Amino acid sequence: MPSSKKDLSLEFAGKKKQLAIVRLTRGAKRNALSDGLVAALRDTFQNLPGTVRAAVLTGDGEHFCAGLDLSELKERDAAEGLHHSRGWHVALDAIQFGPVPVVAALHGAVVGGGLELAASSHIRVADATTFYALPEGSRGIFVGGGGAVRIPKLIGVARMTDMMLTGRVYNAEDGERLGFAQYLVPAGSAFDKALELAERIAGNAPLTNYALMHALPRIAEQPADHGLMTEALISAIAQAAPEAKQRVRDFLSGKAGTKVKKA
Repeated sequence: MPSSKKDLSLEFAGKKKQLAIVRLTRGAKRNALSDGLVAALRDTFQNLPGTVRAAVLTGDGEHFCAGLDLSELKERDAAEGLHHSRGWHVALDAIQFGPVPVVAALHGAVVGGGLELAASSHIRVADATTFYALPEGSRGIFVGGGGAVRIPKLIGVARMTDMMLTGRVYNAEDGERLGFAQYLVPAGSAFDKALELAERIAGNAPLTNYALMHALPRIAEQPADHGLMTEALISAIAQAAPEAKQRVRDFLSGKAGTKVKKA
């Protein structure tokens, strides 16, 4: 899929430009996902500068992302459909299993492919205008951007089945309760909260962040004895990092703050 950089912007913020702000800029189309935009997301997250320690994913206009751009919905044979879906998988894997944690700022429609996109992030902050839906069932199609894997891990298979069979829509409050988002904030404040969280995340030891992104999801799917061994290995690697050792020394010497930050 060729990349369409005009549909996406990349900015940097924070100390030493440690925060990347990735913004969908198709506000006039409710940030619907074209193949070009999906490819731009892939390229952006695969090529973040080494100075970046966390990212915020957001969208222009009144909606985060209203799903697939239906003007690009084409008749494909089975092989074409398979390769198209796999292309989306690569793009969204670049977010979930990329170099840094990603905080999504959600507002308005988080629908279809937009929900698949949101589910690939690590933390989701929804404002009061957010709503969630999976209309693919009524359109005679099936999710193809990783939703069948990621969304049931957030809300369960039964709820996702209900959404696709009946067209059920969840509002912001119910979505936060079910697990679509970890934070719910007043209308218009999702981006500010997401940026605050990203800045906090950027202050963590990079190897710990990496372990949480890449090791924890895999440990959760392993048999218990395998997971415990993986946990032991990752724990040993993380605490052996020079930055981790320095942080422990600072803590023991009283140089590091001990106040727990509130959510």
